[in-house]
Amino acid sequence: MSRELPDLSAYAGRWVALYGPQVTGVGESPDAALQMARHSRPKERFVLRFVDNPVGEPLALSPLLEQLRPLFQTQSQPVYLVGGAVRDALLGRISHDLDFVVPANAIKLAFAVADALGVPAYVLDRERDTGRVLLPEAHTSLDFARFRGPDLAADLRDRDLTINAIALPATATTTASLIDPHHGQADVAASMVRAIHERSLLDDPVRTLRTVRLVHSLGFSLAPETETAVRTAAPHLHESSIERIRDELLKLLETAVPHRAVADLARLGLLAEVLPDMMALATVEQSLPHHEPVFAHTLSVMRWLTQIEAVVEPPSTPGKDKSDPALSAVRELLAPYAEQIQAMWQAEVAGGVNGRLLLHLGALFHDVGKAPTQTIEPDAESGQRIRFLQHEQVGADMTGQILHRLCLSNEAVAFVKKIVAGHMRPLHLANSGGRPSRRAVFRYFRATATAGVSIALLSLADHLATYNGTGPAKQWQALLQVVQELCYHYFERHEETIAPPSLVDGRMLIEKLQLSPGPEIGRLLRLVQEAQAAGEVDSVDTAVELARHAHTTGKS
Repeated sequence: MSRELPDLSAYAGRWVALYGPQVTGVGESPDAALQMARHSRPKERFVLRFVDNPVGEPLALSPLLEQLRPLFQTQSQPVYLVGGAVRDALLGRISHDLDFVVPANAIKLAFAVADALGVPAYVLDRERDTGRVLLPEAHTSLDFARFRGPDLAADLRDRDLTINAIALPATATTTASLIDPHHGQADVAASMVRAIHERSLLDDPVRTLRTVRLVHSLGFSLAPETETAVRTAAPHLHESSIERIRDELLKLLETAVPHRAVADLARLGLLAEVLPDMMALATVEQSLPHHEPVFAHTLSVMRWLTQIEAVVEPPSTPGKDKSDPALSAVRELLAPYAEQIQAMWQAEVAGGVNGRLLLHLGALFHDVGKAPTQTIEPDAESGQRIRFLQHEQVGADMTGQILHRLCLSNEAVAFVKKIVAGHMRPLHLANSGGRPSRRAVFRYFRATATAGVSIALLSLADHLATYNGTGPAKQWQALLQVVQELCYHYFERHEETIAPPSLVDGRMLIEKLQLSPGPEIGRLLRLVQEAQAAGEVDSVDTAVELARHAHTTGKS
């Protein structure tokens, strides 16, 4: 008997149960097809196959689905693509995060898919029968899970938003095959984010953060009843795991308009629950030249920062910044270093957090220390003067506590703390007058390390937010010159100015100067390195002589 499959086009849009090449059951659902098949062959194992309906519009789907189609077509249970990947397919976007659901044996299917792709699979949750396949080079993940309930209908009802509650048989390719019991397609077409039912967010309060994130990542509107549901569920966020809250916050800061997303978190009562120290800034006033309270200023800094990022990254939109001299100047300044800056943004630290996200965190928290350090003093001209002495260091300490509570890695926390602690340094250099010396540049990067360039970019956004534009030309030009010098030395003169190779080591100084090991050796080595960066020593002899003089005179 031939094993060649018959033409199944007559069953378009339906499920068939196959016994070998023979169609033994047909139905609108996989259960109906299996029931018919078992009526005639009660003890046999069948292959379930969905026959795609070619009538609908093609969906933007990952090429991986085409690659996996032969495997999915051999399964004895239905496999569905669900969630964000289906939503994105309707929007014409190919998703790299693919979520699949099956009635049972999801982990087993994950490992079968991994074998087919030649990559490893992982058990995420054995109790809930959840597995994952990762393709790091393609920046793609495939998650497989058992239904959240007895069937697909229950699974979809248990999800958060209508636009995330659409399913597609994993072998289908068109809109005619979508399963959409909660009218998610209509909400996608209307650019609307809507909860499935009144308890969708209350049952899992972290979904409130995801709701805000999707509003801004998709450019959608929030349905009025869902806005009410967000406010209702917000006080219950503390019941959720801090890791899930952290993950949603980080994703939110990666949206194209993080300042608007953070503003919505504040407006909807979410920020007060997850970052109360930030909400404390809402009523903290500032003196001129600031024109906004601290929290509003923070949002403005984030807004300007995204515009600065846009002029650094290709492809830049032609003409986007022509009407804004500030952005044109920034584009010209950073153009020689655009590739290196982009590489820094893409590089990840422990925990998978990249440089761009670290910069966004630095912008969010850069003034968090202003609430506890605010002082108000009489002033003859303005009536009062508001000051925030040491707010950078206080803010860095607060930032460390916040980020540790959110369970970020030590490396990520240290980097963001550097940004917060150092965010005023470029301004101080600009106010000192003239082009910063090599020694000043060296000292700047000795204090800020690998966060130095991020701080320089943040300083531009901070200045533009303070003045709502460039402000006084002299001060803006001075800051531009400082940022240019910092970038020039970091990217083009790194070994000369930032980290010159050592001419001498501790053992040599001990021998040459007849000193004992101790802190003095470390002090002299730092002085020699700084003198190298400043161009004052360029040989072993001059380095030793400088160290000798510094030791004899106690010069620092």
